[in-house]
Amino acid sequence: MRVNKAMQTAKWSLGSAILLGVAAQAAPGLQAQEAAPPVPALLWPAGAPMAQGTAAVDQPTLTTYLPAQNPTKTGVIIAPGGGYQHLSMEKEGSDIAKWLNARGVAGFVLKYRLGPTYHHPVELGDAQRAIRTVRAKAAELGLAPDHVGMWGFSAGGHLAASAGTLFDQGPAANADAIDKESARPDFLILSYPVITMEDQYVHKGSRLYLLGEKPDPALVELLSVEKHVTRETPPTFLFATTDDQTVPVMNSVMFYEGLVAVKVAAEIHLFVHGPHGTGLAPGFPDLKGWPDLLATWMRSRGWMEKQ
Repeated sequence: MRVNKAMQTAKWSLGSAILLGVAAQAAPGLQAQEAAPPVPALLWPAGAPMAQGTAAVDQPTLTTYLPAQNPTKTGVIIAPGGGYQHLSMEKEGSDIAKWLNARGVAGFVLKYRLGPTYHHPVELGDAQRAIRTVRAKAAELGLAPDHVGMWGFSAGGHLAASAGTLFDQGPAANADAIDKESARPDFLILSYPVITMEDQYVHKGSRLYLLGEKPDPALVELLSVEKHVTRETPPTFLFATTDDQTVPVMNSVMFYEGLVAVKVAAEIHLFVHGPHGTGLAPGFPDLKGWPDLLATWMRSRGWMEKQ
């Protein structure tokens, strides 16, 4: 009877977690394989705005990974890269969430809509909805609403930087309670990010899939986010490699320069060698220490527990 009750309780708990899209932990006494896997949750359960269909590609989702303990009550929305055409959902998604969880921080992997079907402002709208969703549910997720950051890789870094420069505070008159929340992330982590849409340092694939074949010059200006850094842009950590042959390192440098110019707290780490898209760089001895630098930065600002 005791075992049966434990199993019934565990099943109820896991079922409740699934409704929130949470990566639940197995209850004591149950085998690890019985733990429910993370379940993506629709950002708009009734249907996403500007959706061109009802297939999975038309519905942005957020997958929640909660740590056993979260002493700093911090959560990070993770935007995988992929040139706004596909998403690196494991190396730059679930692997990142698990790295955060191991250090007592919640991770939320964002599946946002992509080109060529979707262009700006759809992608930014998906990111803003993710930030607002996590902030609106902060209490039930064990988070502080002012400890919600965003971490982006490559084109996902552009999306995160866009969220950190082109945000709004959420109209109070909005009928949707989630959309009343601020869309400003409290901090940014940008890993080998795309930043500019201007010709000199642009990643052409990202521009093509975000803005289309012949983008309006006004959109090129707007989405060259290095031009829109202000005092309200969140504190930012940047990591890139100098000989990145896919996204020129000057993307990171320009954003960092913009932050320094307006006295926003910023830290940048540029390594000499390393290809694009390394993620946490487990197979790259020259780069594998960069996540430790990030952890030190997060601890120094109260977004990760000090050792």
